[in-house]
Amino acid sequence: MALGAHAPLILINFKTYLEATGKRSVELSRLIENIGKDIGVDVAVAPQFCDIAHVAAQVEIPIFAQHIDPVTPGAATGHVLGDSVKAAGATGTLLNHSERLMLLSNLDRSVKLARELGLVSVVCAGNTDSASAASLLCPDMVAIEPPELIGSGRAVSKEQPGVVTESVKAIRRVNQSIKILCGAGVSSGDDVYAALKLGAQGVLVASALVKSAHPVEVIKDFCNGARRFQEDPR
Repeated sequence: MALGAHAPLILINFKTYLEATGKRSVELSRLIENIGKDIGVDVAVAPQFCDIAHVAAQVEIPIFAQHIDPVTPGAATGHVLGDSVKAAGATGTLLNHSERLMLLSNLDRSVKLARELGLVSVVCAGNTDSASAASLLCPDMVAIEPPELIGSGRAVSKEQPGVVTESVKAIRRVNQSIKILCGAGVSSGDDVYAALKLGAQGVLVASALVKSAHPVEVIKDFCNGARRFQEDPR
């Protein structure tokens, strides 16, 4: 399934949680895909590298790698090759997550490599200045994620709404076409709705869903929050 140009996107990062490792990554991806289709919201997943091919064989939703290194095929032992994640079935990649920060020069090269390979690039940014700088690299998406709120259960869209609105303004001053995501602490459909109301076009989520004892209810809640915005975007 292609990423919608305008529809809100819910991108779920599996990180390295055991709840989304191996067979569980496939099961969770199927669940996310089915609920997204039922409610009519764009969803995507970012499994671990070893799970990309297994997930891609079972679902049609977009799959993101969690990172690619700024290397080309050849002598780069231990690096994550963009060509490799694409061959495994990824359609995009996260870059510069707070748990995998990159030097600006390396980030620039990875964004360019992703573009050359036809991979959708999502650059994570921890504050407004970083979001503005990231937009200069012309990735496909920028995800605003204050690191202190990641995994906290306290959504940036409610705790620090000004960071979202100011980042949206800063990005738009540089680039009008970048899709803007909002992450860090997003835990409910209300959080998703609040992020979209602040000008984001989607959310990047992780532990609230992946580590939940009731993932079906959580992804339904997320999707319903996005759907509510679709039906009443004012």
